[in-house]
Amino acid sequence: MDIKPKVSIVMGSTSDLPVMKEAADFLKSVGIPIEIQALSAHRVPEDVLQFAKSAVDRGIKVIIAGAGGAAHLPGVIAAMTPLPVIGVPIKSSNSIDGWDSILSILQMPSGIPVATVALNGAKNAGILALQIIAIGDVSLMEKMRLFKQDLAAKVRKANEELQMM
Repeated sequence: MDIKPKVSIVMGSTSDLPVMKEAADFLKSVGIPIEIQALSAHRVPEDVLQFAKSAVDRGIKVIIAGAGGAAHLPGVIAAMTPLPVIGVPIKSSNSIDGWDSILSILQMPSGIPVATVALNGAKNAGILALQIIAIGDVSLMEKMRLFKQDLAAKVRKANEELQMM
């Protein structure tokens, strides 16, 4: 049986994969089917257009788009789909300490929102995608609750270990 992806993870180039893999790994760990690919807003704009316009019909619920440098990919996708887009600014080899990517994704015009996570923050993008999808899915909401409980348990355990020093 072929399971349809619910989250699409795209990146400007395969050099972004080490960062974007964190979103993929998190989503897989909670059982959300994904698709992942490289698309460039500048090198293959027609492919980006086709991808963005077909996402809803393919069953995608959330798009996570990572890009470095000029980082237009998340915004271009957001302009062409009704789906929520989460942008991951990536510090690339030609980056200005990542600020170019952050501002390119963060400073979207009115009417074209892109939720933006921290520089190289793909795991948080995966977590946000889970939270968005979990709104309409009781079992995924439970997974989100368990994830938050696990975070709290880690902090409490760290504090206990500090007290033993």
